[in-house]
Amino acid sequence: MANTKSSDRHFFNSFSLVLGVLIAFAVVLFVFSRMIGRATQGQEVLLEPMRLKQVQQNIAPFGHVAVAGHDNSALAVPKSTAVAADVPTTGEQAFTKVCTACHSLGINGAPKIGDHAAWGPRIAQGKEALYLHVIEGKGAMPPRAGTTWPDATIRMAVDYIVSLNK
Repeated sequence: MANTKSSDRHFFNSFSLVLGVLIAFAVVLFVFSRMIGRATQGQEVLLEPMRLKQVQQNIAPFGHVAVAGHDNSALAVPKSTAVAADVPTTGEQAFTKVCTACHSLGINGAPKIGDHAAWGPRIAQGKEALYLHVIEGKGAMPPRAGTTWPDATIRMAVDYIVSLNK
């Protein structure tokens, strides 16, 4: 019995010593890495131009206030031709670009193209109702099908989809 107590005490002492050495080694590695990081982090990470630009974008104010009687020209929204170039010119282009993502596979309950049983009651409501559903959003479909297209483009896309399902 004395031998068992001695053996347990020896194991506990050895285990404690090994655990203490490992903890001390981890603390030394942590302190060493902090010393190296402190010397290089400022110039390699914190002052890196791309990171500084991203930080400035993140902390920039969301909006600006226009004050009557002052020059507010800096607040004007620049006109971009990229947005206009992104708007489809035909219903088929609009369908291919956005609508087909959900209506070809029936994602989130969207009626599939060619499923006359699903489209029949919708088409029976009239095109104005369909236009309104797309413009305002319906079910899982966001307003304007998630685009910023003008009403005319939305109407062309709806007309094209109706022509596919008659």
